[in-house]
Amino acid sequence: MVSGEGRIRPHWRGVMGVVGSLGRQGLAERGERLARAMADDGVASLLPGASGAALWRLDPLPLPIPIEEFEALAAGIAQRARLLDAVLADLYGAQELLASGHIPPPLVFGSPAFQRTARRSKGPPRRPLLHLYAVDLIRGADGAWTVLQDRTGLASGLGQLRENRRLIGTAMPEVARASLPRSISPFFDRWQESLSRLGPHGMSDPATALLSPGTRDPHWFEHVVLSRELGCALVETGDLTMRGGALFLKTLSGLQPVDVVLSRVDAAALDPLDQPEAPAGSGVPGLLDAVRHGALTLLNAPGAALGEAPALSAFLPALAPLILGEELLLPGLPTHWLRDAATPTPPLPAGHLRWMFRPEGQGASSEWLERPAQGGVAAIALPPLPVAPALENGALTPAPFVLRMFAVSDGSAWHVLPGGIARLVTAGAKLTGRLPGGGWCKDVWVPADPSEAIIGPAAQSGPPIAIRRTAGAIPSRVADNLFWLGRYVERLDRAARLMRATITRLRRGAPLPRELAELGTLAICLREAQLLDEESRPSAGSLSALASALERVGRPAVRQLQGTIGALVESVRDRLTADMHATLTQTLRAAEEALDNAAAELPDLARALLPSLRFANAVAGIASENMVRGGARLFLELGRRMERAHAVASEVAVALDAPPARIEAGLRLALELCDSVITYRSRYLAVLQPAPALDLVLADTANPRGLAFQLQAIGAGLREVAAEGDAGMAQDIRRLLAQAEGITAQLLAAPDQAEAAAAMLPPLLRGMAGEIATLSDQVSRRYFALLPAARAVGVDVGEPAVIEV
Repeated sequence: MVSGEGRIRPHWRGVMGVVGSLGRQGLAERGERLARAMADDGVASLLPGASGAALWRLDPLPLPIPIEEFEALAAGIAQRARLLDAVLADLYGAQELLASGHIPPPLVFGSPAFQRTARRSKGPPRRPLLHLYAVDLIRGADGAWTVLQDRTGLASGLGQLRENRRLIGTAMPEVARASLPRSISPFFDRWQESLSRLGPHGMSDPATALLSPGTRDPHWFEHVVLSRELGCALVETGDLTMRGGALFLKTLSGLQPVDVVLSRVDAAALDPLDQPEAPAGSGVPGLLDAVRHGALTLLNAPGAALGEAPALSAFLPALAPLILGEELLLPGLPTHWLRDAATPTPPLPAGHLRWMFRPEGQGASSEWLERPAQGGVAAIALPPLPVAPALENGALTPAPFVLRMFAVSDGSAWHVLPGGIARLVTAGAKLTGRLPGGGWCKDVWVPADPSEAIIGPAAQSGPPIAIRRTAGAIPSRVADNLFWLGRYVERLDRAARLMRATITRLRRGAPLPRELAELGTLAICLREAQLLDEESRPSAGSLSALASALERVGRPAVRQLQGTIGALVESVRDRLTADMHATLTQTLRAAEEALDNAAAELPDLARALLPSLRFANAVAGIASENMVRGGARLFLELGRRMERAHAVASEVAVALDAPPARIEAGLRLALELCDSVITYRSRYLAVLQPAPALDLVLADTANPRGLAFQLQAIGAGLREVAAEGDAGMAQDIRRLLAQAEGITAQLLAAPDQAEAAAAMLPPLLRGMAGEIATLSDQVSRRYFALLPAARAVGVDVGEPAVIEV
């Protein structure tokens, strides 16, 4: 940042000018604004099962690199990528470098990254083997950059980099105006265009997918960002299947071909047929066979991680003139391959602090400061790490960093992204291995060059695309997650309403007989919703057991529901816009914080449940106003409607399960739980009778909280995705809706409405609740598990049925 004369270098002047104008307080405020933006937009949100340590923290000050320095780096990175691609092509082809001794065979065959099945015995391997390349760099005291490690397997960080640039521009617009960084959008445009040219057998406009390990991977958010930037489907191995030697994506509307896969899954977990040691249930059987036969393009190619072998860097300076006819422009740190325990560690080069030892296997923890007993390790001489100013505790402090930069091949040339991500190294952090799921980082800027030509994406050519408005063009896994997101949102809404209704009555003091009956009904509903234990029965003598159970059992149960919903929101993140995701995460976070911070008193607990109701309303609003009437919204709504229909039928059955003389209390409670009190009063004033009350909550298709409305919505949803053989579910829902709508006429025809309601409706509604639960299982089986409906075959009278699947 500072020259030998103590002056700020030109490329730092814009950044430091803004720092001086903001002052310490202004800079601290910008840091807080940036942290809030990361949390609100989901960049720093916790992944399912993650802890607070898994957060990425972005420093508000970027790291600028001069144009001439970037150009030199770009030339060295592109050359190094070409060299590694050529080395990999030889190692998976003719293996002339092994035969000539330029690379020791034990270094290759002893590496777990070497994929023996990827080698072609005849002819060179299909290119490119290396499509995306990343490199970690360290700048020495003399200003020269050297390579710490090459990343040829899973080059992570591009999604984080993309979001870093966007957020810095939002939280620190003064810096962007003062420094004018070069845009990184053309890099992603060129990347997307290159994917369209890499289809098997030269096909045009191939179907592309980004293969992710799933929501529990620490880089899941990056996979979501990249799939959007590149315009490809985000899939997991369970979404894919092989048919006739080709790869297909399983969707609700059938199998869709996949031609190009940008893989973010370790090669060892791609195909269980090629990797017997792969975890059970992982991978797509036959996928690598399709790659070998040219039916599928996999990027990077299987076995490309061999280029990350730590000791390979020691041989690249000699290989560059041999293979490329050029001297290596970007050397690595001094590296020596210690073949076995007898090979001595060489003297530490001048200007370096210590040796770092890395085995040939890769991993985040595969580095030691002390030499291990076994051989086959690389000794890497580490210099002092470069430092850059970073905001820590409201003040600027020097922070050591490692720079990661990226390059992508379009098939004819390598293109380097004008920027990067600087990982600030904290005490105890690993320097090598896979980019961690969290940490402290900087955005890296290259000043814009006014003379540079602005190159946009090439115009897309081809035949007109057929118009499609299908409801089922989403993976079955995504539909499953949306369905259960809807169900759990309704469970949270139901839990909050039941607990608030109970707390309202408990706060009134000594209950009247009618209120005690209502509390008894609520206690049964709470137990059915797993918000209360069996011992917590209200009695006229004491309500303390019920009150304490709400705190002991109810509060943790609601908190667990919130956690489950948070995991489901993350699992469908690629189906949500940034605004939708921010709305869901912010309202859910507010609900979680309210519950966590509420005191152990009933009034505080009741107030803490209000944000959960607001969250459920936010989901309903997003589904109504922000989601296209198609597959994603359809299954979210199916889940909500099925859960609410089951809850209404169950709760009204419990409320009416009382002697006819006491049915009025059940009717009032049913209206309250279905949020229909005001509507009833506007229609019938203060007169409460069974037929009009139950018509509103059970038979009125215009009441969004009523049973008939839910059944009608379920029927409409099933009709949108119905396929051949689904007639049974449609018939079941029509019959249930007819039963609900017929309740009013039966009550009006009865001599005593209260007696008819108490005798007829509880068993009827419980039966309907059971049928709705069965219908939910049938939907899961048909659309998510992709199994045919169970059929009874060979059934004789008096003999058990044999179920054929």
